Amino acid sequence: VSTVCVLYTQGIANREWREFGRTEVIDNTLNPDFVRKFILDYFFEERQNLRFDLYDLDCKSDNLSKHDFLGQAFCTLGEIVGSLGSRLEKPLIGRTEHGIPGKKCGTIIVRAEELSNCRVRFCGNKLDKKDFFGKSDPFLVFYRSNEDGSYTICHKTEVVKNTLDPVWQAFKIPVRALCNGDYDRSIKVEVYDWDRDGGHDFIGEFSTSYREMSRSQSQFHIYEVNFFTHTHTLVLSYLQGFIIFSTQINFTVAIDFTASNGNPSQPTSLHYMSPYQLNDYAMALRAVGEIIQDYDSDKMFPALGFGAKLPPDGRVSHEFALNGNPQNPYCNGIEGVMEAYYQSLKSVRLYGPTHFSPVINHVARYASAVTDGSQYFILLIISDGVITDMAQTKESIVNAASLPMSIIIVGVGPAEFDEMIELDGDEERISSQGRYAERDIVQFVPFRDYIDRRGNHILSMARLAKEVLAEIPDQFLSYMRTRGIKPGPLPPPYTPCPPPAIHPLLARRVSRI
Repeated sequence: VSTVCVLYTQGIANREWREFGRTEVIDNTLNPDFVRKFILDYFFEERQNLRFDLYDLDCKSDNLSKHDFLGQAFCTLGEIVGSLGSRLEKPLIGRTEHGIPGKKCGTIIVRAEELSNCRVRFCGNKLDKKDFFGKSDPFLVFYRSNEDGSYTICHKTEVVKNTLDPVWQAFKIPVRALCNGDYDRSIKVEVYDWDRDGGHDFIGEFSTSYREMSRSQSQFHIYEVNFFTHTHTLVLSYLQGFIIFSTQINFTVAIDFTASNGNPSQPTSLHYMSPYQLNDYAMALRAVGEIIQDYDSDKMFPALGFGAKLPPDGRVSHEFALNGNPQNPYCNGIEGVMEAYYQSLKSVRLYGPTHFSPVINHVARYASAVTDGSQYFILLIISDGVITDMAQTKESIVNAASLPMSIIIVGVGPAEFDEMIELDGDEERISSQGRYAERDIVQFVPFRDYIDRRGNHILSMARLAKEVLAEIPDQFLSYMRTRGIKPGPLPPPYTPCPPPAIHPLLARRVSRI
């Protein structure tokens, strides 16, 4: 066979698949390991659907319909990034003659690698003296190794005049430029003594890799610079930057069941369960949840309600499990949350008042137990109006601001949302009893501002998700930085599994996190 992998991306508005790129063709193997990478912009707050199609090429034509279809796999970019080690395995599914998905016909392995900037600083010690009068004027030249074994220059430092112990300025360089996304690819560094006439004297060289340099984070790393019988030293003093998004995201939903939403059996209700379309609560839940779930490994989400009378005794609760199990409020995936929401509408009685603080404190209890950066908690509150425990809610938010936690509030319906805007904290940092929140952890949006006027609910949901999730990466990073938490180590080098395995390497450029 002569195998090629074709990547397709999907538009948000029209949902059309467009070809993004193709790998190289690999001949005579059922287990191709593709080298060519796809470079994509990654946005945490968007659902970026991907499709991988595999073909066996029968001729030189670029028309894929002239070749044999081997199978395809679907995923999101968030799924890949959120997988352990940013490595995702998916079954390849074939098609029948009528285009209907058929049986499994192999496996595809996709890996995401961050191509953000890295920050590097070198200094030298006892370099060779090259100038007759004075010492040396050293500078560094960095080379990236190519697939054919040759080298391409990718960076040159400034010249440090008249010293054998230079300290070069720190510089930023894209990881893609340094090693083309391959952490183990050789990087050659040459050291020269600058001469005015351009005939720079070679002092020495050494080789390293991005992975090796990354291990030097927060510590010194010494390289020997070799030139014939002379040995000198260069010290990599630091390399900074978040490399891998290795924190587990825990997503919790809290839904307003107060009577102001209207009778769920009536079409005027915000909780009305139409057989033809989702209500605003369901759309907000699905819009945010389908993106967040890509970063939650077990896909089990606590789903809570507040402001309802519960069976059998009619007691009012501001923190009840939608699935009816207070000991285990977890639902299986967003579909499980949706099902529990619909079942609750049939079993509870909408009542009131509207209290936010109990559900905030519920999530905060879990967040306070894991503050080492290994987990981060996101609470989605969907509500229709006035908050009746504003003072307690402010206090809960101020307390939660010191925890690994963010709060998203989506307002549904036509009401005024003055209190929710105040909680957002964009204009003024929220405070309670003279204490100010350590950081801004609340993002509020009214859903009505993002509804597509032509009735395209998919576009409405995409707009909402993009807005409410846009601040999460910065909130996440602000917690990590204020606590001095460093990103996790780089994953080990990838070792191909025993056949069958198909491995197109997917590279990513991080834009927000």
